[in-house]
Amino acid sequence: MPVSPAVVSRLALANAVANGAIVVTGGAVRLTGSGLGCPTWPRCTSESFVATPELAGHGVIEFGNRLLTFVLAAVAIATVVAVWRSGRRDLRPLAVLTFLGIPAQALLGGVTVLTGLDPWTVAAHFLLSIVLIALATVLWLRSREPGVGRPLLRRPLALLVAGTAAVTGVVLVLGTLVTGSGPHSGDVDADDVPTGDRMGFDVELISRLHADAVFLLVGLTVALLVALYATDAPGRVKRAARDLLVVQLAQGVVGYVQYLTDLPVALVLLHMLGAVLVTAFTARLVWSVRGPASEAPLEATSHSVAASH
Repeated sequence: MPVSPAVVSRLALANAVANGAIVVTGGAVRLTGSGLGCPTWPRCTSESFVATPELAGHGVIEFGNRLLTFVLAAVAIATVVAVWRSGRRDLRPLAVLTFLGIPAQALLGGVTVLTGLDPWTVAAHFLLSIVLIALATVLWLRSREPGVGRPLLRRPLALLVAGTAAVTGVVLVLGTLVTGSGPHSGDVDADDVPTGDRMGFDVELISRLHADAVFLLVGLTVALLVALYATDAPGRVKRAARDLLVVQLAQGVVGYVQYLTDLPVALVLLHMLGAVLVTAFTARLVWSVRGPASEAPLEATSHSVAASH
């Protein structure tokens, strides 16, 4: 029995939200010092799969976050099944990739625990989640249209969009290095390690590099937005660029405030949510440069305009 486009779209949206939520809850685990609340993997302890009373609150928090992985897996499986039964072949690769990312994340999370929250594996764990959020966002946006059409932008503007997405990736990578070099490692005992010793970077230097990359990203997005309005680009692309700029600016404000106020937990968690939103809105921008299958191609639109004159 075929699945309706509305059902596919709802499941794809749930999949995207779940991927973003697990990043935020993972941040809560780290910020409460519960990263080793379950000291081993795949069991919580050497003798129990669930948190024991001896592990207290940290164990409950870490075990609860592990349970959310099963919820995410269930949503991803339902999304794959719905996409397959809908007959949308163009959605299948995205649905499968978002599902395969879950066991990959689980294994990487296990390595993170077994290595005592090594900052490099923690960073990799976060960045894989970021990739999955981008894929899930595009999957949802595509599911709302009948198919993928022709490019809507000329090559220079399309390259500027690609450059904006690439710099976003650089900003996120540098952000993980800042986090890994600073406090809030995820375990109370690990926070005794001197700042910067965990990854070998000077915290001030890597923070400045991160800030410089953010300035470059905002500048690129402003330039893109100006160029889109100057060339009367399609509204969906202009809206995507405008909304991305708003999210970037909000994220930048949170980043600077948390830095100047010595990284309070609430602001750090809000900054992690901001990273999720920046990723999703960047994915939306990349998605927007191609119209739906029913959209007239760029060349045909140009010819029709010329003919009308």
